Amino acid sequence: MNSTKTIKILAIDDHPLFRKGVSDLVSMDDSMTLVGEAANGPDGLRLATELNPDFILLDINMKGMSGLETLAAIKQADIEARVLMLTVSDNEEDVIAALRSGADGYLLKDMEPEDILLSLRQAAAGKVVISERLTQLLAHALREDRRKGDANAAANLTERERQILALVSQGLSNRIIADRLEISEGTVKVHVKHLLKKLELHSRVEAAVWALSNL
Repeated sequence: MNSTKTIKILAIDDHPLFRKGVSDLVSMDDSMTLVGEAANGPDGLRLATELNPDFILLDINMKGMSGLETLAAIKQADIEARVLMLTVSDNEEDVIAALRSGADGYLLKDMEPEDILLSLRQAAAGKVVISERLTQLLAHALREDRRKGDANAAANLTERERQILALVSQGLSNRIIADRLEISEGTVKVHVKHLLKKLELHSRVEAAVWALSNL
């Protein structure tokens, strides 16, 4: 995203007070604007299609269509917005499920407002954002999920895949990695797909955490 461009944000949350909080938070930063808000998944999906936001802030625990179901629908609809879960749930299953379903970040509502804003700015700069205390939880879950012999998985990666994995571990987006390596974004996507398959991981966030422990 161009740093001079206003970052368009859509909030999907079934708590009116929290949506008001997001609105107040976003208004504190001139580089961001709240273009819409929805109280449920179906309305959020419709607004995401109509408004073409840069980011969607999505709660995980919603009545009716859950946040995970909404996330799956957003991904299936090929909506280009990056989705950041913003929720009270630090449940390991919720975190893993959201990241494996394609969430681009996972933030907790009890974070300080300034930290949420900082995370939004980092996400706008192309980084994957996840609440600090969840990183250890995710790393533990990945260790528990590893199969015997996977410690040598990195040996199966090509030099280019290792190079891209190291950049993924810095939380960089495909676009930024492509610029750094002077290759196309499509080529980066192919490499990321291959390295995830080799490491038996489901998302780039998992890959980033794995890389910090194994590279």
